[in-house]
Amino acid sequence: MSMRRLLLLAAALAAAAPPAWAQVFPERPVRIVVPYSAGGATDVAARVLAEALTAALPQPVVVENRSGAAGMVGAEAVARSPADGHTLLLNNASHAVLRVVAPNVGLDPHRALLPVTVFSEMPMVMLVANNVPARDGREFLTMVRAEPGRHDYGSTGGGGTLGMAALLLTTTAGLRMNEIPYRGGAPATLDVAAGRIAMVFDAAVTGLQTARGGQARAFAVTGPQRSPTAPDVPTWREIGVNAEMLLWQALFVPAATPVQVRAALHAAVARVQADPALRRRWAELGVDRAMALPPAESEAYVAAEVARWERVMGGGRGGEPAAR
Repeated sequence: MSMRRLLLLAAALAAAAPPAWAQVFPERPVRIVVPYSAGGATDVAARVLAEALTAALPQPVVVENRSGAAGMVGAEAVARSPADGHTLLLNNASHAVLRVVAPNVGLDPHRALLPVTVFSEMPMVMLVANNVPARDGREFLTMVRAEPGRHDYGSTGGGGTLGMAALLLTTTAGLRMNEIPYRGGAPATLDVAAGRIAMVFDAAVTGLQTARGGQARAFAVTGPQRSPTAPDVPTWREIGVNAEMLLWQALFVPAATPVQVRAALHAAVARVQADPALRRRWAELGVDRAMALPPAESEAYVAAEVARWERVMGGGRGGEPAAR
């Protein structure tokens, strides 16, 4: 979405919202719940967005980490909170597989929570250890196919984006690798840097920093085109993997939240996303697309992702992406 469209959208929504809402919302601090532990890409994004929103709203926006059950603990906490817009969930693409990896008979997260806005997209980065003899992504795929079951990859479980990307790669490219579970992305990245595992996927926000620091090599990004942040890194399709994956991030509220409150929250996000300084910050963090999709478009976007990933996972395993 262009900056001009974001500005027009923010202005239109602000004009459409009843003046009373603009005057009284928010009435107290707004809490963004991140369903993973601190330090991962989702937590970083939440804190960047919270800082920007604090400057734009009459009340502060704070971040709270509520990890557990592959993200379901945080999702349930928000779903059962008052539906007044003061408690939000910030989650990523792993939200799409919650019903598969963390089934909860008392809560369907896709009925209990509705998106306010999808606000960013970035690729995952395929990081390969420096001690792996393959020189690029195509050589790596050839090597792994020739040695089935020999090479390891790091994962935070079926519900984490690391595991989601690895599953999509191995099933699409016909690879047989060993999944090594980790409590979070950081220790998995440390092990690929130490050469103890061959591969790990990471969000661009942290994965590109690892590659630039020489701790591992970025053999591919998972998006449909090369990332402007790393134009020298090929896409999956360029190395022969007929798939793509974008790590999106979105804000959710309880389903009973009034339409006017969702509109006011979306307008606030659209307003800060139009700020050139924030857009530069997102670009520095590896975000390919900073936007503020309206609630209806965000619902359609998330529904399509849920349908896609539930097909891919097909009754997969649980797991807690502790810091993703």
